[in-house]
Amino acid sequence: MPQIFKNPEDLCAATMAALGPRVVLALPLGLGKANHIANAIFAHAAADKTVDLKIFTALTLEKPRYANELEKRFLAPVIERLFGGYPELAYAGALRAGKLPPNIEVNDFFFLAGRWLNNPNAQQNYISANYTHALRYILDMKVNVVAQLVAKRGDRYSLSSNTDIMVDLLKARREGRADFLFVGQVSSEMPFMPGDGEISAEEFHAILDAPEYDFPLFAPPKEPIDLHEYAAGFHVARLVPDGGTLQIGIGQEGDAAAHALILRQRENAAFREAVRALAPDETNKAFLEQEPFAKGLYASTEMLVDSFLALMDAGVLKREVDGVLVHGGFFLGPKSFYRRLREMPPEQLARIQMTAVSFTNQLYGDEDKKRAARVGARFVNSALMATLMGAVISDGLEDGRVVSGVGGQYNFVEQAFALPDARAIITLKATRTAGGKTTSNIRWVYGHETIPRHLRDIIITEYGIADLRGKSDRDVIAAMLSIADSRFQPELMQAAKDAGKLPRGYEIPAPHRDNTPEKIARLLKPFADRGLLSVFPFGSDFTPVEQRLLPALDLLKGSSKSHLVGLALSGLFAADVPGGREALQRMGIDNPTRFADRIYRLLLRAALAQTAA
Repeated sequence: MPQIFKNPEDLCAATMAALGPRVVLALPLGLGKANHIANAIFAHAAADKTVDLKIFTALTLEKPRYANELEKRFLAPVIERLFGGYPELAYAGALRAGKLPPNIEVNDFFFLAGRWLNNPNAQQNYISANYTHALRYILDMKVNVVAQLVAKRGDRYSLSSNTDIMVDLLKARREGRADFLFVGQVSSEMPFMPGDGEISAEEFHAILDAPEYDFPLFAPPKEPIDLHEYAAGFHVARLVPDGGTLQIGIGQEGDAAAHALILRQRENAAFREAVRALAPDETNKAFLEQEPFAKGLYASTEMLVDSFLALMDAGVLKREVDGVLVHGGFFLGPKSFYRRLREMPPEQLARIQMTAVSFTNQLYGDEDKKRAARVGARFVNSALMATLMGAVISDGLEDGRVVSGVGGQYNFVEQAFALPDARAIITLKATRTAGGKTTSNIRWVYGHETIPRHLRDIIITEYGIADLRGKSDRDVIAAMLSIADSRFQPELMQAAKDAGKLPRGYEIPAPHRDNTPEKIARLLKPFADRGLLSVFPFGSDFTPVEQRLLPALDLLKGSSKSHLVGLALSGLFAADVPGGREALQRMGIDNPTRFADRIYRLLLRAALAQTAA
C-alpha cells in the first residue's frame, strides 16, 4: 500500500530517496499535473545540483497574461475570479524567466498555443510527437517517476482527466516494460471517472492527500464565437451523417460545429435555411446532411470537451457502442463542465468512458471492433493555415518555431484514410488580422506543414467546403481558391498560374468571388438576431459586462497605430451604447483623471460603438 503524506515536501523527500540522483519525471498533459508534487521535486533539484532532473510533459497550463494596461484592467479581476488559488508550476516560471537551473531540463511535446513562441529554451527542447507516440518516448527515456492529480472515492482512485497515456503506462509497468514510481495528489474537484481510469491504491508509491493542498482546477474561460466561425460550423454540420462517429477539438471552431449540429437537431428548419444561405450553388450539394439525428452519433475523441455534454443533452449523441456514447482520452474545460461531471448520475456518467489515446486515436489493437464502431466517422480539427495544394499548417511556423504541437491531428487524418467511409475535416479562418494588417490563411506555398498534401481531404473556411481527396492539383487549387477570401484570390490564382499548376484562362466561378466578411455578416446576422447564434452557446464564466467588452478589446488589439489614432478621435463623438457606461466602469475609466486614462476612455467608447453596430 502507498504511503500517505500530508505535505508535498515529505513526499518528495521519500520519493527522491528511492530514486537517487537521476530523476526523469513525467507529468500528464494539461489538467492532470500534480502541481504541488511537481513544485516540490523542482525545488529539490534546484537546491541540489547533484540531482539531474528531466521533466517530460505537454500542455503546461498557466494563468492568462496581459500585455498592456487595458488588458490588465480587464484580465486582472478575471484571473483572480477564475484562477485564484491555482498554484503556478515552478518549472514553467523559471523557464519563462530564463532561470531554469542547468541541472534541470524540460521537454514538451505540446505547447499552449503561442505561449512559448519566443522562448528559446522551450523551443530548443521541444519534442515533436504524434500523441500516440508519446508513450514510446516516455518508455525510451526510462521515466522513473510519474506525478498525477487524481480523484478519490473510498479506497479507489481515478485517473480522471488523464487516462490518455497513463492507462497504457501502468499497463507497461505491469508487463515489465517500464519501471517507475507513481505518485498521486488527491483533488476534491476532480470528477471520479469510472472505467479504464479507475485504479486501486496498490498502483501508487505515495499519495499526497491533504485538504490544505487542494486547489481549484484550471478552468480556461470560453472564447466568444463570431459569425465567421458559425459559418464554418454550419459547413461542418452538413458533413456529418446520421449514425456516424464524431471527433472534435477544443476552441471556437469546435464549439461552433457542435452548436450547428444541435441546431440541426432542435431547429431543423432554421438550420436548413442557414445552409441554403451559405451554400446556394450546385457545387456544394454533394454535402447536404441536414436531417435531424434519428440514430444519433457516437464520439471517439482524444479530448472530451463540454460541448459533447450539450450534444448528449440535445439527443445528437445517442448511438451507443458497448453502452458508451463518448470515449475520450483527456478533458479540459470551464468550471461548470467539471461540476457537471462531478454531479452526474452514475448511470449517465457510465456512458462517458475515459480511456487511452491508443484507443481513441488509432485503429491498432482490437481493429475489427474499432472499425465496426467508427462508421461514418468525421474527424474535425482546426489549423492555422493551408496551402492552395492542400497541405495543412497547424503546429508551427516556417522559421521552425513551434506554436502548439501536432497532438492527435495526424492520427485522426490517418484514421480517416484507413476507414472506408470516414473523412478528415480541417477548419481554418480564411484570414487573420494583426497590427491592423489582414493576411490570408490560405497560402500558395509555406515552409512548414503538419499534414502533407498527399493526405489532403476536406478543408473548410467560413466561405465553404473544399473537397480535396483524390483530386488533381488543378482541381484542388480551384477548390481552395473558392473558399479563400476574395481580397486575396487574384494574387493566389496568379501564383498558381505562374507555376503552371492552373490553366492560364481559369477564372474563379462567380458565386465564389464575393467571399467577404460583409457577406458572412449579411447572411448570418438574421439568425443571430433571432437568438440562434449566441456568442457563448454553452455558457460563459465572463460576466455580461465582460462579454460586452470582449469584442471591443479584440478590435483594439488588432488595430494599427494609425487606426488607433482614428478610433481615439472618433471616441470624442461616439454615441453611448447600451451597457457602455457599465463597461467603462468595469475598466475603471468612467471618470478618468489621468491623460492616459482619458485616451483609453476614448478608444474604448469608439470600440464599443463599432462592435455594437
